[in-house]
Amino acid sequence: MSVSKSMILGASGATLTADEISLYRDERPWGFILFARNCIELPQIADLVAAMRDAVGRPDAPVLIDQEGGRVQRIRPPMIERYPSATALGEIYRQDREKGLRAAWLMSRLHAFDLMKLGVTVDCLPVLDVPVEGASNVIGDRAYGFDPQTVASMGKAAAEGLKAGGMLPIMKHMPGHGRGMADSHHELPVVTASRAELEGHDFVPFVAMKDELMAMSAHIVFTAYDDRDPATISPVVIEEVIRGHIGFDGLLVSDDTSMNALKGTIGERAARIMGGGCDIVLHCNGVMDEMKAVVKEVVPLSGKALQRAEAVERGFAAPDASDEQALRAEFHEMMAVA
Repeated sequence: MSVSKSMILGASGATLTADEISLYRDERPWGFILFARNCIELPQIADLVAAMRDAVGRPDAPVLIDQEGGRVQRIRPPMIERYPSATALGEIYRQDREKGLRAAWLMSRLHAFDLMKLGVTVDCLPVLDVPVEGASNVIGDRAYGFDPQTVASMGKAAAEGLKAGGMLPIMKHMPGHGRGMADSHHELPVVTASRAELEGHDFVPFVAMKDELMAMSAHIVFTAYDDRDPATISPVVIEEVIRGHIGFDGLLVSDDTSMNALKGTIGERAARIMGGGCDIVLHCNGVMDEMKAVVKEVVPLSGKALQRAEAVERGFAAPDASDEQALRAEFHEMMAVA
């Protein structure tokens, strides 16, 4: 079987088009990602996931989703209950540390119950960004707190909940989006903090969780390291900060190629992501012309990137024997009291 290419792709709608099936079959993305436009009803989601995997001939191809809770929850009621934000869980932690950690674990374990039934195997969680005063609201209540220790502890608990349910987490947005004063979906944030400030604050949660298998990059310029290129395409930041200071040796996935913090054509962006040192190019919006531009620039997985991808594939474990209804009742009671 041919080696997968270094990309994760989306789809345009609730079912695959003939062109999407052909593209996936011929270009062999390593994985896929779902968004709200792909999620109409539960049986349809399961069918879509199965069709994506069938197109690449890999029944275990990773399928990702951003199912954080709060503002960022791709599958919503009535299909799946609405979950609270990370900040709401962080408030519990600030009142009672052990209860907060349990809440973070429980919500992730419930995500796994919800998503594994559909064939979704990777949740883009936890958000390890540590906001500062005046930062863009793009992170906002997606963060567990305003101090690195809270974020690291809650992030670990959330990741463990996913893994207990047979899923894998993706830490985001490495090496930290919390200080960004702009929304990287629309423009390029530039962070001018010193190395000491960044290493003592923004990078701390990622260092604490450096042994996780996957992380997503941040489209942010850190002038203390590279005053031109955002982390996603910066060999300096990826090697010196992410691989060096943080010590992360897992699979590094870019944030979305179509976000406007990145400049140039979609093809140029994909080429720079590959050239900067990310292992996987992520393209989310399912626009066919953009996906065709991406596939021209990515290469088959090889070397360290292939080893990291294979480590992810080996990292999936059978879910624990938890009782879903008992855990759901425990979580609802906890949130009602909070």
